[in-house]
Amino acid sequence: MLTNFLQLFNPLPGNHYLEVTTKVDEITDSLDNLLKKVDGELNLALYSEDDLDIKTLYPNLKAQHIKSFKQPYRAIPRHYDVVVFKDFFHLHQNRDMVLKIAYTTLANTADIVIMEKKGVMDVEEIKQMLDKFEFRAVNHIDVLPEYDLVMGKKMHMWGNGL
Repeated sequence: MLTNFLQLFNPLPGNHYLEVTTKVDEITDSLDNLLKKVDGELNLALYSEDDLDIKTLYPNLKAQHIKSFKQPYRAIPRHYDVVVFKDFFHLHQNRDMVLKIAYTTLANTADIVIMEKKGVMDVEEIKQMLDKFEFRAVNHIDVLPEYDLVMGKKMHMWGNGL
């Protein structure tokens, strides 16, 4: 089921991905397994009031728990090759801030993916927001039947990409 979704990614040895989400599920499992194959690393920013025992589920995963949709997630500048927002973006009270953090934490030529259940997000609005924050090659990609997915790229020498 996730084959088409996983084809969006081409992890290289040592790549770092960040998933910002409200829950762990088969997407988290699939990304974690994909990165393990290339000695990469998946980190997790979990917006949840429940203190899930992530270390039991994913012993090698670095996770941060955020209890409020007013607060930002933490991320090291230019550290990640992909940032995935899943079931989270529409709930955050400062979407501009989280996009700015994503832009800062992504290496040049890195990707941002925003996924929400079908019908939750205004795809055209998200595409415009990504363009405003200097993400390029922004596309709506239909690879999962239950999700709308918008993907963009941080480009070197474009906009804020220096």
